[in-house]
Amino acid sequence: MGGYTFYPDTPLSQYKKSDTGLIVSVILLWGIGMGALYVCSSTYCGKVFGNELLLVKRQLFASAVGFAGLLFFAFAPLSKIRKILPLMMLICVVLLLATFVPAFNEERNGAKRWVKLPFFRFQPSELAKFAVVLYLANFFDKYQREKDLEERSVFPAVVVMTLFVVLIFAEKDFSTGLFLFLTCLLLFFISGIKTLWLIPMAVIGLPALAMMIVWEPYRMERIAGYLHPEQFGQGVNYQTNASLRAIGSGGLWGQGIGNGLTRLNSIPEVQADYIFAGWTEAMGFVGVALYFVILCVFAFRAYKCAFNCSDRFGAIGTFGCISVIFFQSLANVAVVCGAIPSTGIPLPFFSAGGSSMIVTLCMCGFMINAARGGENSSEEFEDEDDDDKLEFLNEAGLYERL
Repeated sequence: MGGYTFYPDTPLSQYKKSDTGLIVSVILLWGIGMGALYVCSSTYCGKVFGNELLLVKRQLFASAVGFAGLLFFAFAPLSKIRKILPLMMLICVVLLLATFVPAFNEERNGAKRWVKLPFFRFQPSELAKFAVVLYLANFFDKYQREKDLEERSVFPAVVVMTLFVVLIFAEKDFSTGLFLFLTCLLLFFISGIKTLWLIPMAVIGLPALAMMIVWEPYRMERIAGYLHPEQFGQGVNYQTNASLRAIGSGGLWGQGIGNGLTRLNSIPEVQADYIFAGWTEAMGFVGVALYFVILCVFAFRAYKCAFNCSDRFGAIGTFGCISVIFFQSLANVAVVCGAIPSTGIPLPFFSAGGSSMIVTLCMCGFMINAARGGENSSEEFEDEDDDDKLEFLNEAGLYERL
């Protein structure tokens, strides 16, 4: 089949306007996510905390922080984002290490994934997704611009990827670590790096992943429950079976909001990883269709931006950000529907949890920035005219054979 360039030779003047479709889809996903959180958490919060809006208020606070981050990443020149990237990576590593310090961490169900901050708890592994994507985008841009082929090496990128994945695995957050590892491999592939580097990664990584699954009994139970659901109906498959009943009860139009949803109360922590089941029960097939239409529009606009952005850092970063959000959404829905074994991956824009909301909105801000063409993205280009920039970008394009 033919080859293609990761970004075309397009005049920078065409990238000054923001992508309205991308912005609207972000707002719509956030809006229906807040609505779903209210539906799924109001009864629980009213009974346990005496405040039906407790989780909604917390999510609104996280959303305010997230939208502030969105504005920063949407309007800051990409060259400035590249300058603060080392600090962002350092903060992420420090927070990941803090999860192992008893004075700072918070343990739940045997996992140490949260750091106690002054006003809220934060999950560093969520920030790691964004930080590593931006690091790899920056690294692959510099890699491609390195004229001395003998000086090119992906070893630093492999080391950074391994460091973050190992730290997340050590928190007993297997699903997030695996998801980050697969995202990194995808970025290695689309960036034009020789696929020979993927062979040693697979040779080392796949056996290590298999050992981690066998090492923890509960992971083996989840796989066994997925393969033999009839034998684990009251055990590891309890949440999945309850969510399937909730999905089935939604019908075409759903049971509506505030009509005494019955299935939600039988799904433990429905406002977290299984919130999609609550949205489906309340809004039915129509609500599910609406969600996937908006999600697909969001993904289409973002991927279009990635393949048309005139800056390699913005292009690869956008590709990584939308891949994280889109495939994480599909993975969560697949778990809720029983299509894959249970994981701890939240549903972006929906699941209760400020960490996911903040990082997701920051990623969206970066994509909105790149959709405008990433003006002033590279320091090396600031004093050159647009024609020189385009000539250089065209010569240094990322070529891939499909």
